Formats: sequence, structure tokens, C-alpha cells
Amino acid sequence: MVSFDDLRDLLTATGARLRDAVPLAELTTLRVGGPATVAECASTDALVATVRELDAAGIPVLLIAGGSNLLIADDGFDGVVVRIATEGVEIVGDPDRGEVAECSVIAEAGANWDAVVAATVEAGYGGLECLSGIPGSAGATPVQNVGAYGVEVASLLRRVRLLDRATGEIRWVEPAELGFGYRTSILKHSAAAVVLAVEFALRADGSSAPLGYRELANALGAAEGESRPAALVREAVLRLRAGKGMVLDAADHDTWSAGSFFTNPVIPDADVAAVRAAIASHVGPDVAVPTFPAENGVKFSAGWLIERAGFAKGFPGEGSPARLSTKHTLALTNRGAATATDLVTLARRVRDGVAERFGIRLEPEPVTVGVSL
Repeated sequence: MVSFDDLRDLLTATGARLRDAVPLAELTTLRVGGPATVAECASTDALVATVRELDAAGIPVLLIAGGSNLLIADDGFDGVVVRIATEGVEIVGDPDRGEVAECSVIAEAGANWDAVVAATVEAGYGGLECLSGIPGSAGATPVQNVGAYGVEVASLLRRVRLLDRATGEIRWVEPAELGFGYRTSILKHSAAAVVLAVEFALRADGSSAPLGYRELANALGAAEGESRPAALVREAVLRLRAGKGMVLDAADHDTWSAGSFFTNPVIPDADVAAVRAAIASHVGPDVAVPTFPAENGVKFSAGWLIERAGFAKGFPGEGSPARLSTKHTLALTNRGAATATDLVTLARRVRDGVAERFGIRLEPEPVTVGVSL
């Protein structure tokens, strides 16, 4: 590995702030991860220059912004962590003039995502409110096609500004080029490009996106498909998320998580009957199984499967450093002193338990660094 002094010389002209032996637990919402050298980039120019220099020198790079979807090894990262600290947010369009076609928000990759949503709602625009309270950065949202309460980033995204690490080219990319799927895109698990900025379409009249999630619609006294003022929807979403421990709170260990740790499994149409039969054999034929339509199959609730496999909220109980949230079984949480090893052990136990009981293998949603499930 290149020495810290050599790295400092290499990156002097980039504008990055270099720090050595930084505990990566400080940069992730799971609050685990060992030490690494960190180059903090507060401008897009610094970010581009830093990545280019490190790539040219053949030095491994780990990009971190909000750190909300990362599980990093206790040994840390043997390379340079590039901390994306760009925060610019620009709203384009004026709802008073009805410029619907031009209504959008452009956010730099490091901008706090919930702050971006809040800024659009406070300015009188709608569209992003169902994605309120999601931790992390704006630049991460298209990477994993973030979604909540019936809305996905892919349905709102106008374009993404990318740095191509192979060619050095910077360009705006249309959503059709990003291969979006359920909680994924071609950007996920790939080091080919760096997200520099994102642009999202907004609703000029301040109304929400059509309500497509029953729990949220019920909380608002609305029917599915109806809209409500974006500000009211944002308030309802934040209440619902907080009730599940899904809004960051340093005093609440249920929020020391990576959000939903497992994705909801999508079962191909041809296998749905067999899966339903396997579930019925364990929970009974008269138990309603929550499912949702999905492309090329049926989506089953990972949280429901986890509970029915015998893993209750708070599993494995008091005193364990890593536990399922006491509010939401889909979140693996750090109770204050957990290591990455503790979390991996718990994740494997839950994943294998669901597979043994129902024949369904749950897939992790967070990106893992230096660990494997």
C-alpha cells in the first residue's frame, strides 16, 4: 500500500482533504468498519481529480457519501476511501408560472437525500415526498434504485451525471441507460462510474405522486392512486418510518442499521405455486401471505418470511451486540458495540433460517466491503 506521505503528495493538487487511519464506523449508519485513509472531497472538481489520480496510480478506491447502505469489514479498507462531501442543490422551475416541463431538482452526489426532499417540498413542489426520511446521499439513490411507499427512483429520475473511470469522460446519462430493476441498476456492484449529480422531475402544483402503497394511503385517509399535498405526505411518511426505527436517531439503536437488510424476494411465475405450498405447509393453508405484483413474477414480503421463520423483533434478544430491530424485522441493528462479524453472523442465521423453512434465499441489500455473506 502507498504510504500516507506519498498519497498526500499525489493528491496535493486535487483539493481533497486527506486523513489517515479514520475509523470507517464513523462514516456508516451501521457504525461498523475498521480504519482507512480518507480523502474528503467537498467539490465535484476535487472529487473528479481525486478519483482520476488514484485510478491512474492503481490505488484501490472506495466511494462513501452517506454510508447508509454499506457493511464494511472490521479490518477496514486497504486503499483510499473517497468521501463525497459535495452538497449543492438547485431547484429549476417556478410553480407560480406553471413551468411543469422544467420543474426539477439537481443535487450533487454528496447532498443529504432527505434534505433534498425537504427542500423540494418546502419550495412548493411534489414528487419526492414518498422517499422522505431515507438516510444516505442523493448520489446513491439511482445506484440501488431506492424506493419506498410505492415510489422508486427510476420513476422520477430525469438524468444522472457520471464520471466514466475508464475514459475520464463526464456526461449526463438518461435513465434508459442505467438498467434499473428492483433495488438495483448497472451502477450497483460496479466501479465503472462515479455519480457526480442527479436530476429529478418535480410536480409543479405541489401535489404528491399518486399514492401506491396502502399503508400510506390509509394514514392519509386517501384511496390508492389519489394524490395529496406533498407536505402532508412527507409528514405521514416520516411518522411511519419513525415508528419502524427507519429515521436516523443517534439515541435509538434501532436506527443503527442499513435500513432493510434483505430485499423482498421476487419469485418467478412458474415457481409461485410451489413456494405458496411450502409456506402453507409451515404456517397453515388459511394464513394470508402478503405478496405484491412484480415484473416476471410475484414479490413476497421478506419481513413477513423472517418473522414466520421464527425470528421475532429484537432477535436474538437482550445482550446481543447485533439484533433484529425491535420495531422492524427487516433491519439488522448495531446495539452499540457490534462488529461487522457480529452482523454477518446474524445475517447468515436469518437468511439460512428462512431458506430452510420456506426454500427462499433472501438476498442482502447493502453493499459489502471486505466481508461476504
